[in-house]
Amino acid sequence: MSTVIDDDRDAPPAADRPAPRRRPALLVASPLGRRLSLPAALGLALASGLLAVLAFPPYGAWPLAAVSVAGFGAAVHRRRLRGGLGIGFVYGMAFFLPLLSWSSTQVGQWPWLFLSALEALGTGLLGAGLAVCSRLIDRHRWTWAPLTGVAWVAQEALRDRQPFGGFPWARLAFSQADAPTAFAAWLGGAPLLSFVVALTGGLLLVAGHALATRRRAGLRKAAAFVAAAAVATLAPLALPVGATAPAGDTVTVAVVQGNVPRLGLGFNEQRRAVLDNHVEATLDLADAVREGTAEQPDFVVWPENASDIDPIENQDAYDRISQAALAIGAPIVLGGIVHNDDGTVSNMSIVWDPQDGPVHMYAKRHPVPFAEYVPYKDFFSTLAGWIDPRMSEGLDNVAGFAAGTGEGVIPVAGTDVSGLICFEIAFDAETRDSVLAGAQLMVVQTNNATFDTNEAQQQLAMVQIRSIEHGRDGLMASTVGVSGFTDHTGAVSQATEFNTAAVIRTDLTLSDASTPATAVGILPEAVLTGAALVALACAIAINFRHRRSQH
Repeated sequence: MSTVIDDDRDAPPAADRPAPRRRPALLVASPLGRRLSLPAALGLALASGLLAVLAFPPYGAWPLAAVSVAGFGAAVHRRRLRGGLGIGFVYGMAFFLPLLSWSSTQVGQWPWLFLSALEALGTGLLGAGLAVCSRLIDRHRWTWAPLTGVAWVAQEALRDRQPFGGFPWARLAFSQADAPTAFAAWLGGAPLLSFVVALTGGLLLVAGHALATRRRAGLRKAAAFVAAAAVATLAPLALPVGATAPAGDTVTVAVVQGNVPRLGLGFNEQRRAVLDNHVEATLDLADAVREGTAEQPDFVVWPENASDIDPIENQDAYDRISQAALAIGAPIVLGGIVHNDDGTVSNMSIVWDPQDGPVHMYAKRHPVPFAEYVPYKDFFSTLAGWIDPRMSEGLDNVAGFAAGTGEGVIPVAGTDVSGLICFEIAFDAETRDSVLAGAQLMVVQTNNATFDTNEAQQQLAMVQIRSIEHGRDGLMASTVGVSGFTDHTGAVSQATEFNTAAVIRTDLTLSDASTPATAVGILPEAVLTGAALVALACAIAINFRHRRSQH
């Protein structure tokens, strides 16, 4: 019987053995202390950006907005300025590319990529700023959560205004339309709501840091900070939103969503068909009123671009709209393209009286750059031609709408409604100006025929937030959807399907009250942004003193 001895006599020499495979380090040393390795930080930034997308419509997983903020903060902490900038940009691209994918549905990939990259520069600057503040945060841990909150507000304030008038899409506030936090908008507008969300994310970030210590005290601290995050989320429910609820007269409003023959930029080639769709739908409504199956509206709202044939200079369009208004026996607020006497073109909201025709016109005050006008057209057209000749051709075809200068309020049937066309609902100043000018209802006319249902639902979420912010019942009227009504709590009713024809009606209550957000205006944003700049200045001073002490 033989015996097998287990030893190393037959094993290969140690020098010939394969070295054990080392796992990539999650944490690495840095001058400020241990931080996430670069691959781990980039992976976390990428995942956090994707999580933020899920917080917005059509997904609506609003708690993920705060989770995304926490992940972003962890990814950029204890990094150098350029590292924070790069990681912040990666986060932004992971966030904006999928969220703004609707911008590529008809105009191709290049505008979508450029827009996403431009917006990602904002989160890149945010990452750089938070990275610079790392030593301040480590010295005064209690600052991490509020500093995160004010930094996000500052970043959004920049994106809301620059470049070319800004693009306020994708603010944290607009992910919260169905969340308890939404009522913070009543107190301090969209900037305060974004602050609450980012503050909640900062509290989760501090909780995660405490948990990473793996000590009993760390567990207790983590639980306390998670509880604080829950309080921050639920606290806005205690605000007395009902104190400024609409309490005026009631008006019956009908919204006509006429639909278009086909989606895309080509809908303009069928502008007569689009106009006819809205006329015929209004005539059908008039028949239903006469038959007693529908209530007589006080006024009717058609969407933006309902008449891309200038109804002022085109007699046929004039007659068709007059026919519809006369049949329904109520004024129509319609979106139309109007050629001005000075040769410019305006995107108008027109009040069409059954007897007197057009009696009031509001010109869109904030046309969208590169879609409704082209800044520095020669330069950008040449640049676009180098990238793709189709882009240059597209810019050459942009109508070049003139910006309106009138007040953002539209008088119709004894009621003053907001003059807000499409993307204007995203801007704080335009929305508040309409209310200050006397708007008793939040009315938004839009055209989503060149986008998709995701864009339409994201825009409706903005109407929800604005209704809370200013204590107004509201509505959104779209050519193809989504159209719907909102109340002062942000609740949506009768939301339509996308790419369908529909007529919806309801009673809305007028309001002349002012909410705290209406009264204070830009003040919360200014204070929060100022706090972010003060914190950044303190962080730079601390970093400078530290460097001097090392020499």
